[in-house]
Amino acid sequence: MGNSIFKKNSTARGVAKQRFIESLAKPEKRIIYDPNAQPFVRRAKLIKFIGFKLSVWITKKFVPGFHEHIISRTKFIDDLVQSSAIKGAEQYVILGAGYDLRAHRLSLPPKMKIYEVDQKEIQDIKRSELHSTVQNLENIKYVSVDFNQESLKKQLLNAGFDQSKSTVFTLEGVSQYISKPAMNSILKEVASLTKNSNATFYMSYVNIALKTDIKTCFGIGYPNPEKKAKTVMRFASKVGEPWISFYSAKEIEEMLSSCGFEIKANKTLKDFNLAYFFPVGRGLSENEILNLEHSISTEREN
Repeated sequence: MGNSIFKKNSTARGVAKQRFIESLAKPEKRIIYDPNAQPFVRRAKLIKFIGFKLSVWITKKFVPGFHEHIISRTKFIDDLVQSSAIKGAEQYVILGAGYDLRAHRLSLPPKMKIYEVDQKEIQDIKRSELHSTVQNLENIKYVSVDFNQESLKKQLLNAGFDQSKSTVFTLEGVSQYISKPAMNSILKEVASLTKNSNATFYMSYVNIALKTDIKTCFGIGYPNPEKKAKTVMRFASKVGEPWISFYSAKEIEEMLSSCGFEIKANKTLKDFNLAYFFPVGRGLSENEILNLEHSISTEREN
């Protein structure tokens, strides 16, 4: 990941911004609600003044479907973490946590131990901006790891991770920013950490078709797909976090399978549109479907 703290900040703040915008929607229309996102959003007062509809409209002018992609990915992970907790998961590890506030906004069991893993600079900024009244602060351990240089397993064990307990891991919006060897290393370390317990693992990945057959990553009639894809990638590069890793579905399946994980779901915005947006009257048309990134849920049983 980038060396500049500002640049590391930019992607995390961008995701928090979309959660903040979604939280401005009417309760019966919104997909997720994040009451703690505002401190991590630049120009939050202006966005609040503009309101939900205009903010989403502006985002659509930039890249149609981008807001919905981020929010539906968030919703999918929310549901996965909550269902894992109901099934008995006792630990939750948020890999590349950034400004993820799931530990504070979801009603997770008090007994569930939460580990937020990221680079120390990001964690320091996050903790300084978190309001002291947010829930569940006492149940979180911050684990500093640079995925490209340090051992995830070692750092988690030092923080008190219990290898005998069922655990859910999430790696949201990270795989495209790190090398494939680093991604493989993370999976192997997660597998090693959970060799005597059950695990649920979520990851997202950017489709290799973005490089080979770009139109398949967009809905029919999507305006200027090549230009929009370049816009997204150019922004990532500009803030110091270029996309360097792209995957095929087969490559992902083989990588996960080699570590004992079985894929249970592989979803894109097309799937989430039907599951989340149409039921609240916000369904996207085909020419707004952005399928650059896939959301994968997997399980590993012992």
